[in-house]
Amino acid sequence: MTSDPARDPDTTRPLDPARTLDVDTLLDDPKTRIVVCCGSGGVGKTTTAAALGLRAAERGRKVVVLTIDPARRLAQSMGIDSLDNVPRRVKDIESPSGEGELHAMMLDMKRTFDEIVEAHADKERASAILNNPFYQSLSAGFAGTQEYMAMEKLGHLRSRDEWDLIVVDTPPSRSALDFLDAPKRLGSFLDGKLIRVLMAPAKVGGRAGMKFLNVGMSMMTGALGKLLGGQLLRDVQTFVAAMDTMFGGFRTRADATYRLLQAPGTAFLVVASPERDALREAAYFVERLAADDMPLAGLVLNRVHSSGAAQLSAERALAAAENLEESRIVDQEEGKVRLRNPREASPEASHEAPGNSTEAPGGSPTPASSALDDAHPHDTHPPVAQLTVGLLRLHAERMQLLAREKRTRDRFTALHPEVAVAEVTALPGDVHDLAGLRAIGDRLAAGDPGDQ
Repeated sequence: MTSDPARDPDTTRPLDPARTLDVDTLLDDPKTRIVVCCGSGGVGKTTTAAALGLRAAERGRKVVVLTIDPARRLAQSMGIDSLDNVPRRVKDIESPSGEGELHAMMLDMKRTFDEIVEAHADKERASAILNNPFYQSLSAGFAGTQEYMAMEKLGHLRSRDEWDLIVVDTPPSRSALDFLDAPKRLGSFLDGKLIRVLMAPAKVGGRAGMKFLNVGMSMMTGALGKLLGGQLLRDVQTFVAAMDTMFGGFRTRADATYRLLQAPGTAFLVVASPERDALREAAYFVERLAADDMPLAGLVLNRVHSSGAAQLSAERALAAAENLEESRIVDQEEGKVRLRNPREASPEASHEAPGNSTEAPGGSPTPASSALDDAHPHDTHPPVAQLTVGLLRLHAERMQLLAREKRTRDRFTALHPEVAVAEVTALPGDVHDLAGLRAIGDRLAAGDPGDQ
């Protein structure tokens, strides 16, 4: 029984054909000011963001790509020795109009936090904050800091109004939802009850403050001192005292950037690979974006496999390989592959005269078998037959992979038929230059591996 390709094999309900995402229309629209590439780790967000930025620049827009990628592959692909917290212009952009520009930068989490402190505190207080041990730990790797600083940097870039388009490669979080949740979590921490309690003694000031701390908070600080250590608690209190005037700004800026992400000029692209876990994460993100009223442009299904011989099914390829193996014998001593005498394979062969046999009792080929070998000279080289069988089985595996990817994609589109999809066929190797990024951009614009 053959399956109906137009139905989900798990539910038997008809599948809704996915709409194709028109990437070029999205990039060319002057109203599109921010494109956010999001998704789980390892699905090609960085490459997608870079390819989109390059394509938009070569179509005449002034673009900056903000990446948060510890592997620094983006810098290598764009021919830049190193990326840092300042946008760097990429050379060799092929913009027919001459107006397109591409700039790239890598988020430096700590440096971004330092810049916020320097911008919102006087020199003396900024120095006290930057040298505080608790601040140094917080800015270097506190949970949620990277995502928060990505939002801060995005807000800063957009406020400068220097670029037509900002493309954001979101942090490689274990969960794609961290990009939306972590800034709120960090903002809640910086503006939370614990911080306000620790801030209270500093607000009282001088000896009165110390008296308040010693009397009114002795039990709490004693418990915290045992939990955190006395020195760490003092570092936290010093940090809180110095940051007193800045805490409200963190929450305010996070909220402003959050609203910016909801604005009509922003477009989210969820990036996934055609694998069950990646598309399950993508489905969660699609639902979360809808719940938060954030504009979703579509899904980029990355690293989709294809075949130049799709008309040969996996079943037919496997059958051909098995038939080829069964119809041949390998003479290890002679180093030859000989076709079986067709008469040997038939039931009547056992009733034929011994003279019809192709092999003498001693195992040496008879004149009949020699004649058969001469009639099929291409069969005298074992590697040819073995290679053919190997290629047929390899093709069968590829077609089975394509079928699995299609089933996984169809499940997603059945659940989310409203989401436009661009399928990007996998390149033979890694992307390491602008030519590779252009190839990815071409595949993004095509949107359908069948069109490649």
